[in-house]
Amino acid sequence: MTAPDQPRYISRADFDRPIDWLSLTEALKAGHRLPKARVEDVFLGEQGSSLLSRSAWIDGLGFGVKSVTVFAQNPAQGLPSVQGAMLLFDPAHGGLRAVIDSGLVTDLKTAADSALGARYLARPDSETMLVIGAGAVAGNVISAYAQLFPSLRHISIWNRTHAKAEALAQSVTSDQLRVTAIQDLPQAASHSDIIVTATMSITPILLGDWVQPGTHVDLIGAFRAEMREADDALLQKGRIFVDSRDTTIHHIGELKIPIAAGVISRADVLADFYDFADGYAGRTSAQDITIFKNGGGAHLDVMTADAILDAI
Repeated sequence: MTAPDQPRYISRADFDRPIDWLSLTEALKAGHRLPKARVEDVFLGEQGSSLLSRSAWIDGLGFGVKSVTVFAQNPAQGLPSVQGAMLLFDPAHGGLRAVIDSGLVTDLKTAADSALGARYLARPDSETMLVIGAGAVAGNVISAYAQLFPSLRHISIWNRTHAKAEALAQSVTSDQLRVTAIQDLPQAASHSDIIVTATMSITPILLGDWVQPGTHVDLIGAFRAEMREADDALLQKGRIFVDSRDTTIHHIGELKIPIAAGVISRADVLADFYDFADGYAGRTSAQDITIFKNGGGAHLDVMTADAILDAI
């Protein structure tokens, strides 16, 4: 028996190359053609200082664990609130393949997740996009969409703090892509082929009355049971899809709250990435409003970590 390879240690600084979003989305597609992942989460600690460990096993790809601490008081001391690492294990013998900065995995996974959803659901000829939110997620999503939708010509950014939207717009605009910070959210929403929400909102920030036929809506921000970004009218107006039924329907307020209230039913969630891998056709016409909920999950972390190793 040969000695196992030494594990690789990958920091954010080690990933010093342009991001190939197409390859990352292809890695997620390929991962969903494998047997369905088994996922488990462990949460320890209390509000303000906790440890979250998300684990997954994918037959053919291996085991992975992403563990992060969340300390709410850290930013006041000049420290990051979230810190951690991803462990990736060999599928054949269980050896440790890599230790990867958790933030790198999360950032690439989140944007690639949404970009894959858009590849399945958005109109390929989409020209205008609205991004609600101006944090790191918004910047990564703009990069991914701009690369995968070459027809995009104009991106609008709205944020509660307009200066942050202006700063992000200035940092991502290019000769090929016009990016502007806007203040009239309803008007921008009604003129956008793609709408992305990446906020920490608890109450809906995107209303169905604003969204026109043919629009693709990408809901990223809500990740807890009390969080929502889309109102009831939008969910009733559009065709709903998720990355994973297991990590969204009973866990995230975006769907959990309206299902409990009888506004929509579980059956209204039409497909997830495993269904798409089996050939499900998401968009049925150019007039469909497609709604994609990005819920994440440890299985997506494993697929992304494996893709990171392949890329460096």
